[in-house]
Amino acid sequence: MIAASHSAPRSGASGGDRPPHLGVGILGYRFMGKAHSNALKKIPYIFTPPPAVPELAAICGRDGEAVAEARRRYGYARHYTDWRAMLEDEAVDIFDDAGPNDVHAEPCIAALAAGKHVMCEKPLARSAAEAGAMLEAARAAGTKHMTAFNYRFVPAVRLAWELLRDGALGRIYHYRASYLQEWLMPALGAGDSWRLHRGAAGSGALGDLGSHAIDLAHFLVGEIAAVSAVTQDPAPHEGGRESGEGVDAAFAAAVEFAHGATGTLEATRVAAGRKNRLSFEINAETATLCFDLERLNELRIYRMDEEPETVRGFHDVLVTDPGHPWAEAWWPPGHVIGWEHTFVHEFAHFLACVAQDREIAPLGATFEDGYRCAAVCDAILASAASGRKVYVDYKL
Repeated sequence: MIAASHSAPRSGASGGDRPPHLGVGILGYRFMGKAHSNALKKIPYIFTPPPAVPELAAICGRDGEAVAEARRRYGYARHYTDWRAMLEDEAVDIFDDAGPNDVHAEPCIAALAAGKHVMCEKPLARSAAEAGAMLEAARAAGTKHMTAFNYRFVPAVRLAWELLRDGALGRIYHYRASYLQEWLMPALGAGDSWRLHRGAAGSGALGDLGSHAIDLAHFLVGEIAAVSAVTQDPAPHEGGRESGEGVDAAFAAAVEFAHGATGTLEATRVAAGRKNRLSFEINAETATLCFDLERLNELRIYRMDEEPETVRGFHDVLVTDPGHPWAEAWWPPGHVIGWEHTFVHEFAHFLACVAQDREIAPLGATFEDGYRCAAVCDAILASAASGRKVYVDYKL
């Protein structure tokens, strides 16, 4: 049994005004484990002073030899092959779940019960019911909880949020978002993956990619009230098809927002030439905003009130100038940052909220945001199955 011990930040070695130290125990060491570990290692010297100093206390994975190698490579103090044992480690203040979707709920709920602060990769869970159980555990624990929707921490996306939050661009009419990748194209020979099996992933392109578009819709525009959707069956080469465990290869959905805006969402992993293209366009009363992750340092904007009218047109804003989000932490103007830096911003926010007892929302995605995204995913699957519009049920 894991004993509850509401973790408090430890003081720096010399005390005083030095930032607190927080021990991190991470589950997962491959793609997301690498991205998270890279971010944690950068925070103490990128942010001056850092909101907290993350100590790489422990790393966990099922393959003992591989996780031991990851411990050496990333610099963690210890490694485990059982997440339950890692949660017993008194040096772990924060549990970071970077594992596959089927190992989100149980470990996170146990970590919350043990008084740990919890960061969990997206999608939060395989279904709204599973995400709801995680949210209830988080509410009961009273510790900090965050769903790792890292694209909230792209400077251009944050700038879009700042432009929209006070209504300076007027009423929002439309939101269109797509997330396109090519890695499952037959010619690329991707092979099998846990992401292609319903039991492990919950859904396919919807949860893997579409969840980002859904979260950005909630973050930038508002609550999605109803969806009308279609999904594409798994292609013959995708894992799990013959066993009936296959997941959606693609989806498209028309959405209605609670405040009256409309929108569209789509995602696929078989779009030749699209390496990692998350894009959105927001049409508002006085402006249009456009973003493309493959050009992540830029926000494209068209303003109806620009004068003279003869020069009115779309402008690309390079979001690296003083006053832009996070610009002071990085390089001189025009010196762009990359995808991996979104995780640095994300973890810096999480650590600051833990160390200073600040709210994760609205800038970060809480477990409630993760649950609400899962509810929309469920509604999209239900709509596709029934061929009818489905109203999103956010009730636990």
